[in-house]
Amino acid sequence: MNRSFSSTCRVDWLRELKENVFDVLVIGGGITGAGIALDAVTRGMKTALIDMQDFAAGTSSRSTKLVHGGLRYLKQLEVKMVAEVGKEREVVFRNAPHVTTPEWMMLPIYKDGTFGRFSTSVGLLVYDFLAGVKHRERRQMLSAQQALLKEPLLRMEGLLGAGYYVEYRTDDARLTMEVVKKAVEKGAAALNYVKAVRLLNENGKLTGVEAENVLNGQRFNIRARRIVNATGPWVDEIREMDRSKQGKSLRLTKGVHLVFDRIRFPLRQAIYFDVPDGRMMFAIPREGKTYIGTTDTDYAGELTDPQVTAEDRTYIVEAANTMFPELRLRVEDAESEWAGLRPLIYEEGKPPSEISRKDEIFRSASGLLTIAGGKLTGYRKMAETVTDIVARELQDDGLGPFGPCLTKMLPLSGGDFGNTDRFPAFVQDKAAEGKALGLSGEAAERMARRYGINISAIFARLPEWREEASRSGLPLDVYAALRYGIEEEMAVLPADFLIRRTGGLLFNIEGVRQWYRGVIRVMAEELHYTEDQVRRYEDEIERVLHRPLMTD
Repeated sequence: MNRSFSSTCRVDWLRELKENVFDVLVIGGGITGAGIALDAVTRGMKTALIDMQDFAAGTSSRSTKLVHGGLRYLKQLEVKMVAEVGKEREVVFRNAPHVTTPEWMMLPIYKDGTFGRFSTSVGLLVYDFLAGVKHRERRQMLSAQQALLKEPLLRMEGLLGAGYYVEYRTDDARLTMEVVKKAVEKGAAALNYVKAVRLLNENGKLTGVEAENVLNGQRFNIRARRIVNATGPWVDEIREMDRSKQGKSLRLTKGVHLVFDRIRFPLRQAIYFDVPDGRMMFAIPREGKTYIGTTDTDYAGELTDPQVTAEDRTYIVEAANTMFPELRLRVEDAESEWAGLRPLIYEEGKPPSEISRKDEIFRSASGLLTIAGGKLTGYRKMAETVTDIVARELQDDGLGPFGPCLTKMLPLSGGDFGNTDRFPAFVQDKAAEGKALGLSGEAAERMARRYGINISAIFARLPEWREEASRSGLPLDVYAALRYGIEEEMAVLPADFLIRRTGGLLFNIEGVRQWYRGVIRVMAEELHYTEDQVRRYEDEIERVLHRPLMTD
């Protein structure tokens, strides 16, 4: 078949899912499921990946957008997890420098605060050691004056100094997308908007799933020798379908972030700070904006689109005003927001912020493998552990042999630079090339950073797309990103493009207001939307653009 990962080729991908028997079917197209699919296919397994929503539409597009080592878990003495996840930060950065950026983080130290100067210095030193931090990124200790020079918005009263260390900022949805694209490039069959509605079972063993094409309601079977449940907040639903939910279960907590324009919240420096109730919060500058979060509260509501409450917004704004009092932020100043669910392993008696982020694997009598818990940063290692089990079981059945895990040194789609040090020069060169092709320097640089080496394929088509962009009323960079999203990244619905392929509805809401109708028109033409669909999608985007951000 034509293996173009295009939403115009969904019929071909559906046929591939229907007509093959897969060694492994992964249910759940978030970062963990995508990682498992990539690991499995590169070992030689015939692999399929499905998600009932878009790729990364759940937790994997709703995080704090950091590939970080979990400094706060040192307080909980989770030394092994800090060491493992800390080392994985460097792996993610090496394999995808276009979606992972080193970011110096400041941890302010206040009189009577949670962290003392000595404990912070020792903690960061231990963190550097456990995480294998390279020399140029090892922690520094700053005086109060040095801290204020780096970030003048900090509260001065009681400031003793700060710890200064490196975390890695990422675009979580794009990171997931690049993993999926690499898996497809290596031979996996992957499709969004395909829901597992029933598990198929013969003689007590799973043989596949009955699936539903969410876009038209049609059902079909996908046959597979092994099934992995990597559905994040939905893992217990799949376990119930398997009649194997017993023992440990999920405890869902909600994390909320608010986004402010840099003019209203002119943060220079990423800050990790404690709030009055003892929790920790991040404030991070990004693309002319500042985003701040997160909350951590138990959640028992609807899973697909958890809502931000007035209480959530008030909590974050009050925390921000405690650390940055001169701003006098109001809830109404926020431009956009997002809420995500953390699928944690239930631990009785513990408050949400103290529950371990460790992952666990459950195996049922039917053969269902479930991976639950864990952190974005550790996705590759979690995937390796699960795929080791799948490979071992398949080989016990006489299949294979399958190769070793290759993902530690495998560049993701767009990330093959040979050396991360080459990335800045690459961006500079591509910005100049894009400018010569008619883009603004800012747009060309932004696209080079977003797509990595895949930007060459986009730039090659700019001449033919220029006239089409003009007819559509879209800026050239937006039109090019949209066509690439449709033709190479399986963007099916406007929200796929506006949220998960570009982050526009989160970090460029003014731009989206200007051109979302043009985006929907182009997608309608390419993907044959009906008039009712066009109206529905416009209404969905307008509700996001115009929802009131206010307290009760």
